[in-house]
Amino acid sequence: MIAMKIIQVRNVPDEVHVVLRSRAAAAGVSLSDFVLAELERVATYPPLAEVLSRAGSRSGGASAAAIVSAVRAERDAR
Repeated sequence: MIAMKIIQVRNVPDEVHVVLRSRAAAAGVSLSDFVLAELERVATYPPLAEVLSRAGSRSGGASAAAIVSAVRAERDAR
C-alpha cells in the first residue's frame, strides 16, 4: 500500500473558504476531495518559468520590429 501524504493549509481567508466550499457542494463532493482535484489539476501543468524558457529557446517567427511594422502598415492602409 502506498502511503498518501497530508497537506494542511493554514490561514485560508474566509472568502476563499466560502467559494471553495460552495464549488465543492455544487460538484457534489467534499471540500477535501474538491481541493485535492484542484491540486491534481494544477500539478499537471508545467510552471510558468518553464513554459517561458521553452518558448524563449525556440527559433524562428517574426521579430518584434517586423510585427510592429506590419501592424502600422495595416493601420495606415485603413
